[in-house]
Amino acid sequence: MLEYLVRRLAAIVPTLFFVSVLIFGLQQLLPGDPAIILAGEDRDPSVVEHLRKRMHLDEPLPMRYLYWIGGVLQGDLGESVRIQKPVLELILQKLPVTIELAAIAIVIALSIGITAGIVSAVAKDSVWDYAANVVALWGLSTPNFWLGILMILLFSVTLGWLPASGYVSPSEDLRGNLAAMIMPAFVLGNAIAAVLMRHTRSAMLQVLNSDYVRTARAKGLDERVVVLRHALRNALVPIVTLGALEFGTLLSGAVLTEQVFSIPGFGKLIVDAVFNRDYAVVQGVVLFTATAYIVLNLLADLAYFVVNPRLRK
Repeated sequence: MLEYLVRRLAAIVPTLFFVSVLIFGLQQLLPGDPAIILAGEDRDPSVVEHLRKRMHLDEPLPMRYLYWIGGVLQGDLGESVRIQKPVLELILQKLPVTIELAAIAIVIALSIGITAGIVSAVAKDSVWDYAANVVALWGLSTPNFWLGILMILLFSVTLGWLPASGYVSPSEDLRGNLAAMIMPAFVLGNAIAAVLMRHTRSAMLQVLNSDYVRTARAKGLDERVVVLRHALRNALVPIVTLGALEFGTLLSGAVLTEQVFSIPGFGKLIVDAVFNRDYAVVQGVVLFTATAYIVLNLLADLAYFVVNPRLRK
């Protein structure tokens, strides 16, 4: 396992290098000049020239990449053109909000998706199986923004149980924080739960037909023990992979959901940066998201050894 971990860590370095080159290169293809945007409406040529030199825009493209990646390695992701703040500071401000929203959403998704997938596989071709598949199809087909609006109309406008939008820090009011986050988290978790349910059902059906499961049943073990201890544990490998990737997607920012519920997370940050052509923020957020995907993929691979002991050999 240690040798495998070392090899994976060694593979991360060239992967991150390629990702950084791709992010920086594609960023240069976007229209607009940050120096002109920062200079304002007057656009004094001397000011524009000064800004271009300060941001190294007058340098060749390879040199500009070296300046940027050198700052990244030192923890400097640049400065926001629009609000004149370091990009790293902006990311650290939005990160707790996004992590909380993603964590609640993935817990909801795992609770619903895995449970429904197990029930659907065990009760194959029954009413429960068809009902779970219908719910999963509904979850995959329902747009997040539409479901969010319906939930606001029901739970906020009609019933008055939950706030319609906004964000409250858990350090200020934990109950208010959970009340504000539960609806957007359910909207995000609903779609992921549908995907997890389909994958769990497929994996469980394959495992339940295995010889060792039939042997466990022949020994007289309780059906709950056979399903949860023997079948589910061996079916978790693809589910762990999917869960890690979906969690990375949530960390990248749920743009529409955050806009509907006015959640100040990564989604709102990246949308504002794109509309304002704040390229440093776009680069920083995308680089952070790509790094999070790589790290989560590594953690998922390591979780395989915990879930399935056969892989340790």
